[in-house]
Amino acid sequence: MNKVVDLFAGVGGLGLGFEQAGFDVIAAYDIWAKASAVHDRNLRHPVYLLDLSNEKSAARHIAQHSPNIIIGGPPCQDFSSAGKRKERKNADLTQSFARIITLIKPMLFVMENVERARNSMSYARARKVFKGSDYGLTEVVLDASYCGVPQRRKRFFCVGAQNLPDGAFAAHLAGMLASQPLTVADYMKDEIDTQFYYRHPRNYSRRAIYSTNEPSATIRGVNRPIPPNYPGHPGDAAPIDKARPLTTQERSRIQTFPTSWKWHGNKTDVEQMIGNAVPVELGGFVARAIMQARQ
Repeated sequence: MNKVVDLFAGVGGLGLGFEQAGFDVIAAYDIWAKASAVHDRNLRHPVYLLDLSNEKSAARHIAQHSPNIIIGGPPCQDFSSAGKRKERKNADLTQSFARIITLIKPMLFVMENVERARNSMSYARARKVFKGSDYGLTEVVLDASYCGVPQRRKRFFCVGAQNLPDGAFAAHLAGMLASQPLTVADYMKDEIDTQFYYRHPRNYSRRAIYSTNEPSATIRGVNRPIPPNYPGHPGDAAPIDKARPLTTQERSRIQTFPTSWKWHGNKTDVEQMIGNAVPVELGGFVARAIMQARQ
C-alpha cells in the first residue's frame, strides 16, 4: 500500500527521500527534460516528460500506475522570496496538483513548496479543492536544519489523507525534529576543506560569508563567484579573503544528495537543478513521519 508517484519531480530529491524511508516510488513526472535526464540516470523508476497543467490528460496517464500516494513540489518561483513575489503561471500549478489529486483520489498526498506559499491565494484555492474531496490536511512549515539537512531552508508541507482529521501527522512531524540545527561541518566533515564560504546574496544588505559551523543559508539555483567589488557585511562570518564559493558537489551535498549522485548538463543548468530540488533528507524526514504515523 506504499505505491508512490512523484509529480513536478525535477531531479528526484523528494522521491529519493521517500525511497530511502521504505516507500515504493514507481514513477515520476516533470516537464524539464534536462532535469528528468538526471533523474533517470540516478533512480530506477521511469520518468515521464508531461505537461501537468493539462490536468485531465495527466491524471489519465498517472492513474495507469494505480498510486495510493502522490507526492510533489509544484514549481515555486512565483512564490519564492528570491523571485518577484507575484503569483503568475507557475503558482497555478499548485492548483493543477490539487486537481490531479482529486481526479485520482490517492489515499494520501504530500505537497511541498516554499514557506510563503502557505499564505498565497493559489494555495487557498488548492486547499478548497483538497477539502472538497474530504482530505484531512496537516499543514506545517519545516526548517530543514532540524530535519537532517545542514541548511536553514524553510519549506511548507501539506500532507493530505483520506479518512483522517486535519493535523493527523502534526505530532509525528514535531516529535521527530532534532533539538539542535545541523551544521555543514557536522554533516560534511572532511568533505569540505574550508571553514568559511561565499553564498551570493540577493542584495548587499544581506551577509554573504558563512561558517561551516552553522547551517547553510538556503541553497539557491545560482552559484556565483565572489565579485571583485563585494563591499562586505557586518554579519559576515569572516573577511572575504578567508572564504571561497562552494563547489557544485558541495552544494549538492548540502542538499543531501548522495556522494554517488551523477549530475549531467552544463554548469548553469546543474546549479539550477540543485537549487530547485527538495533536499533528500527533508523528503525522507516527512516520509518517515508518515510511515511512523501509519504503523
